[in-house]
Amino acid sequence: MSVTLPESVDAWRMVSARRSFEGTLPIATLARLCEALSSTDGLVEYGMDFGRDSLGISYVDVRAQASLSVVCQRSLEPFALPVVVNTRLGLIKHERDEAGLPPECEPLLVPDDGRMSLADVIEDELLLALPLVPVNPESRLPDEVTSHESEEESSGEGRSENPFAVLRELKK
Repeated sequence: MSVTLPESVDAWRMVSARRSFEGTLPIATLARLCEALSSTDGLVEYGMDFGRDSLGISYVDVRAQASLSVVCQRSLEPFALPVVVNTRLGLIKHERDEAGLPPECEPLLVPDDGRMSLADVIEDELLLALPLVPVNPESRLPDEVTSHESEEESSGEGRSENPFAVLRELKK
C-alpha cells in the first residue's frame, strides 16, 4: 500500500504486482476539475487497486470521494456537492479490445508504453461524476419568479387583448 501518489506508473507492472494506492490529493492540483468548481479548497480521498480478474482482464478499481464546491444553477450560489466514485476500469491497449470487457468495466485506453498518470485517472472519474447542471437540493427559486398571478389577472380581467384577435376577424 502506498500513501504518496506517483506522477505516473507502468499500468501493466502495477497489474502484475497487484499494487494499491491510497491517500489524499489536494483538489487544487487537479487543473481540469478546478475549472468546473467555484472553490479549489479541500482534498480528494482516493484508493486505487490494480489487478486481474478471473477472466484474465487487467483492471484498476478507482475509489474517490470529495466535497466539491460548485455553483447551483437555480440560485447561482456556491454549495458543497458530495461526490463519491467507485468504478472498475478495464485496461485495454487498443479500442477494439473494449468489446471483450465485462459489462461492469468501463474501458481505459492505456498507451503503448503502459505509462499512465494516476492523478489524471482520478480527475477524469471525478469530472464524469459531476452533474451537467448542478442544483442544490436545498435551494429555492426567488419569490418574484414563483409568485402567482392575482385572482383578477388569472380570470382574464386586466389582460391585454389577444394579438391574434384581428386574424380571427379577418377569417370571418
